[in-house]
Amino acid sequence: MTVKGTVFKYGNDVDTDVIIPARYLNTTSETELASHCMEDIDKNFVKEVKKGDIMVAEDNFGCGSSREHAPIAIKASGISLVIANSFARIFYRNAINIGLPILECPEAVKNIQKGDVVSCDLAKGEIVNETTGKTFKAEPFPAFIQNIIDAGGLIASIKAKQAK
Repeated sequence: MTVKGTVFKYGNDVDTDVIIPARYLNTTSETELASHCMEDIDKNFVKEVKKGDIMVAEDNFGCGSSREHAPIAIKASGISLVIANSFARIFYRNAINIGLPILECPEAVKNIQKGDVVSCDLAKGEIVNETTGKTFKAEPFPAFIQNIIDAGGLIASIKAKQAK
């Protein structure tokens, strides 16, 4: 799968309370969660994000509480991929479980700026900053994890296997 979009860039230690503030956790509506995504760190995010856009961050993205709401809010907002230097362990697994593609690639993070247009071949882990022409290599997921992401998450993947 290939994704392409405009970059929203953030720094270190973006925690789950910033991704989706706790005051909105009383809903299970993905649309409602998306409407508040990143609002405490980037007031314009929900106004500017478009389907397919890409989020880039530095170290320890998704730290804090283990809430699954954070990757759901990001995915539901239209973000097609998150690239970071590193992810908090629980966010990493929650992202896979809900089918949000994520890649660790410090070299890409260092060389991608807010507003750049980036494309990525997820199967190959190839990231291209189309604004600058630079290409970066991330470690792609093994096939079984890529299948989970391609299916739209762990539950969808299990249901697809059961249907066969």
